[in-house]
Amino acid sequence: MRSNLRGVGAAAAATALVAVVAGTWFGYQQLAGPSCSGQIQLSVAATPEIAPAVQGAADQWVKDGAAVGDTCIAVNVTPAESVEVAATVASKHGATLAGVGQASGTAVTPDVWVPDSSTWLLRLKAGGATAFAPANGASIARSPVVVAMPEPVATRLGWPDKKFTWADLLAQVNSSKPLHAGIVEPTQDAAGLSGLLALTAAANSTGAAGSPQAREATIGALRAVATNSSRLRQDLLARFPRSSEPTAVANGLGAAALSEEDVMAYNATKPPIPLAALYLDPPPAPLDYPFAVLPGIEPAKASAAKVLFEVLTTRGFKSRLAAQSLRAPDGNWSEGFKALPGAPSPAGGSTAPAGQGAAGGLDPTAIQKATSTWSAVTLSGRMLCVIDVSGSMKQKVETAGGATREQVTVAAATQGLNLFDDSWSIGLWTFSTKLNGSQDYREVVPIRPLSSNRGAIQRGLATVKPSNGDTGLYDTLLAAYKTVQQDWEPGKVNSIVLFTDGKNEDDDGISQKALLAQLRKLRDAEQPVQVIIIGIGSDVSKAELKSITDVTGGGAFVTADPTKIGEIFLQAIALRPPAPR
Repeated sequence: MRSNLRGVGAAAAATALVAVVAGTWFGYQQLAGPSCSGQIQLSVAATPEIAPAVQGAADQWVKDGAAVGDTCIAVNVTPAESVEVAATVASKHGATLAGVGQASGTAVTPDVWVPDSSTWLLRLKAGGATAFAPANGASIARSPVVVAMPEPVATRLGWPDKKFTWADLLAQVNSSKPLHAGIVEPTQDAAGLSGLLALTAAANSTGAAGSPQAREATIGALRAVATNSSRLRQDLLARFPRSSEPTAVANGLGAAALSEEDVMAYNATKPPIPLAALYLDPPPAPLDYPFAVLPGIEPAKASAAKVLFEVLTTRGFKSRLAAQSLRAPDGNWSEGFKALPGAPSPAGGSTAPAGQGAAGGLDPTAIQKATSTWSAVTLSGRMLCVIDVSGSMKQKVETAGGATREQVTVAAATQGLNLFDDSWSIGLWTFSTKLNGSQDYREVVPIRPLSSNRGAIQRGLATVKPSNGDTGLYDTLLAAYKTVQQDWEPGKVNSIVLFTDGKNEDDDGISQKALLAQLRKLRDAEQPVQVIIIGIGSDVSKAELKSITDVTGGGAFVTADPTKIGEIFLQAIALRPPAPR
């Protein structure tokens, strides 16, 4: 979340009366009347650092006597954290955002939303909000994402003369005497996400794409910055050294991805140790403040929003942005903007002039993968992995060079194991029909901490082979649920991840109706067990799987291409609910 250093409370709301016509700003001035009857309320939720500029523009509009015929437009500008509005919109549209969780209830869906980044709009769409199609979406401001460092640390590394890259930062983070790097929770903060994308791209370039070397560098980098991660921006900022004493500088936070505006706001408080802003190559995605008219508003409000956007693209508004330490959409700044040492102009990646889409160049798939990987690497859990070994798992996968479904599944599970640190507890089962006497499932490795269990899990995965049996899904799922619930561990997400390529085929086992009834009876809100089922191939019934996860919580995922299991596994792990905001 963004800090409150700008002097704008996130809960404060400001109201300004403005008027609008369906036409240009000049047409509006010509048609303005002395009075009006009736009123249209246009609600605008703007991220806190830009809200004063939007508010000021609305105030000026009113001062100029704005009115149209007998109708006035009231624009209610409310400072609102982007993550809070995103959670509310996601809830309304049935989307899932990794790491965001449920809406807090403090934010409502506005008519117009000005988040700090277009990544929020892309994540909502990629997260399942298929009907979420906001109008406009053009950038009205910009703030490059930089790496903030205490000036003594930056000077030691060659700032402001030396030009830094993300590979340089990665080397500092992973060195024998690592730089203490931190991050604001990237699933909840756009600047943190931008930094995460840049850092993981640098880590992936250390070897061939998807190679063990690249994965190791990526996981190492994520764990390093996660050590000093924070859900709240002001908490992260408080970790920077507050004294010039060498010990304080050495022990304090040494680097974090922040926006240029964040650094300027922090330095404006006159801290004992100012922050330097390093503009790294390649430039990460900047904060671009899209003007998003949310779907479903009435035509009159849509017309009002159209003219409000025109007001926010004038030269006068750019001056208001400068007063808030923000740039114009093209990356340049207006008079009154006090550039930081080393700041290029324009800076922060590709430009997006007013009236053009602000999300160009951002990859929704890369964003989803980065947020999912972050969630898997940085959050602890207790998990029972259950793998289908029925006869159909012998089927070869054309897209995997002839490897069987079983081999592809085991490879995905093995790779996923590398994401988890030793704080995780993991167990391994296999299942088919009559796999262990009359029992459909077999315990390969019991659930234990990876600190003592990692080798056993790796050896267990290497022994997984298809049988000649069918799919005993229901009996296995019920037994797994009881096992995980029995030794439920507080402070962790207790879960089952089950891989299967078929429907339940055990005529001698429990029925679907009886399974769901027992799961409802076993379910305990105080000790939840999340069930994640990953279906492989065309024989899987998503409706069957979803009927189970609707009762237990979690999610059902189905892919016709088994080579996509790894990606789906990441998405599934990211479903775990985050700590409350």
